[in-house]
Amino acid sequence: MTKEFSVGQKVKLVMQPAYFKTAEPMPMLRPPNVVQLGEEGIVLDRRPGGYWGVRFQKGAFLIDSQYIEPVEA
Repeated sequence: MTKEFSVGQKVKLVMQPAYFKTAEPMPMLRPPNVVQLGEEGIVLDRRPGGYWGVRFQKGAFLIDSQYIEPVEA
């Protein structure tokens, strides 16, 4: 089941992926410690394959929906 988020929604990292893929025209892989568990980000857009573009403090990354959850208001 894929979670749905809306653009501009605040989300937080709830599970650490093996690596992060940058949300750039030429994506690069980054180590898992570039975003800390519990860190909050903003949803930028929806990508194919259940991925979301999310801006965190250290940049924008493509994240599978299983790793993020909405931040409660």
